[in-house]
Amino acid sequence: MKIFSRYQTFRFIWLTKPSGQRFHKSHQLGAPLTLADFEAINRCERSLPKNFNFAGDVLDQWSQKEKTGERPANPALWWVNGKGDEVKWSFGELGSLSRKAANVLTKPCGLERGDRVAVILPRIPEWWLINVACMRTGLVFMPGTTQLTAKDILYRLRASKAKCIVASEEVIPAVESIVSECPDLKTKLLVSPHSQNGWLSFPELFQTASAEHSCVETGSQEPMAIYFTSGTTGSPKMAQHSQSSLGIGYTLCGRYWLDLKSTDIIWNMSDTGWIKAAIGSVFSSWLQGACVFVHRMAQFDTDTFLDTLTTYPITTLCSAPTVYRMLVQKDLKRYKFKKLRHCLTGGEPLNPEVLEQWKVQTGLELYEGYGQTEVGIICANQKGQEIKPGSMGKGILPYDVQIIDENGNILPPGKEGEIALRLTSTRPFCFFSEYVDNPEKTAATIRGNFYVTGDRGVMDSDGYFWFVGRADDVIISSGYRIGPFEVESALIEHPAVVESAVVSSPDPVRGEVVKAFVVLSAPFKSSNPEKLTLELQDHVKKSTAPYKYPRKVEFVKDLPKTITGKIKRNVLRDHEWGRT
Repeated sequence: MKIFSRYQTFRFIWLTKPSGQRFHKSHQLGAPLTLADFEAINRCERSLPKNFNFAGDVLDQWSQKEKTGERPANPALWWVNGKGDEVKWSFGELGSLSRKAANVLTKPCGLERGDRVAVILPRIPEWWLINVACMRTGLVFMPGTTQLTAKDILYRLRASKAKCIVASEEVIPAVESIVSECPDLKTKLLVSPHSQNGWLSFPELFQTASAEHSCVETGSQEPMAIYFTSGTTGSPKMAQHSQSSLGIGYTLCGRYWLDLKSTDIIWNMSDTGWIKAAIGSVFSSWLQGACVFVHRMAQFDTDTFLDTLTTYPITTLCSAPTVYRMLVQKDLKRYKFKKLRHCLTGGEPLNPEVLEQWKVQTGLELYEGYGQTEVGIICANQKGQEIKPGSMGKGILPYDVQIIDENGNILPPGKEGEIALRLTSTRPFCFFSEYVDNPEKTAATIRGNFYVTGDRGVMDSDGYFWFVGRADDVIISSGYRIGPFEVESALIEHPAVVESAVVSSPDPVRGEVVKAFVVLSAPFKSSNPEKLTLELQDHVKKSTAPYKYPRKVEFVKDLPKTITGKIKRNVLRDHEWGRT
């Protein structure tokens, strides 16, 4: 998508200076909350305010600090596409432009506070504008990767009863093929220089929109976002977060794990569809007043990646272990990174060998973190702490992290069990609010006085946590969470497949990949295995998001005869990983 054909046209819009600040109403009644206040709230040392809005209470305050010289001249957002084009916005410019976007959503789009908006955009500046505009208007945004298929989008729109979808042009065919089955969907907003029948044009509406907008006074516990998270069985669950769980709950993460200051420039490589993009590229970073750096990079390329680190003054890098596994294959000593000082990773376990190779070649440590869509960062290796290779680090505030057994009893150091968070009398505000329309699944996350993560691990005598594996069958490949049921459901739709079981399989680059064990129907048993493997892989890519396809396929006469699919997968996974 040639998005810059309109960036050149609207350059005067991108560079427009804010016409005036529109602060959150609570600021008129008293002093605005400070970063120290947010940290105290995150530590549970101070009560949660009745009202909170990230755009009004955080972003607009940094805009004011720019005016008074209390914040350095760093941009708030710095976007490049690798072709010589770039966008730089201060917090003031971000405020002005997001107010225009807010008026687009509420006026021509007709959206009202509490409406749900599906946002399926790649790494382009509009993704940040739309997110902030939703905050200003009290809309609930639901990010999704552009790799979603028509079937994925249909499920998300129907399950959420979304009133609007904001999408880039590569998503149009998928949306158009299912839109007739989405009775709640009222508005389709296209982010593209090209027009499309039945879609409103964001660039055209944005150009004429007013920059005058008063931020909605949202409640701290009012819904802000919904993330679809894969599970072992059934369709993805809708994990709903509040204004404060995201907007305040990542304050300590930004300070202690990301180690950010307002002078820093952070490059977080996460896909815009995942909560890790919200953590590293919105909330943790902007709470600290740091600059968020973004490279369009539709496909990961090691040379482009390394050239970017040598060209731009990026101080902080966050990416999945898969990226570091690829990078250490290069001669990194040939590269002189401009300003890089702090490197982070998460989303999947980090191999100790990669950590060591990265340090030998760059002189920099890799600080691994572990968390979940539902509750954020749980454990991390933080600056000033010893790093034990292979460990996820120690539990971080405000959580009390423990290893428990199936009855909710705390296990001693060295004993394997489930990673859990001890609860007090009240549910932590930084938790997700609920799985929307699924009270049973929401309730199942609590065991006695603990929130259970569904992951198994071990804590050593020094309080460091070590990841063992999922308590369920979710596969984490290159940082993507993949539910085996979704892949099995896609495979069974093919006439060649009688039965299948999908598990994780070890991979030197991605950590683990999807492997499918397939029982073939009689007419296909004599087929060429290589051709049929490619056919099944292509079928899955078309039936569900392409990142979920099985990179390995093994044809078998039959599968283990067990009562449930979960036990069947356990048997096959143990065999695949050499545990039997």
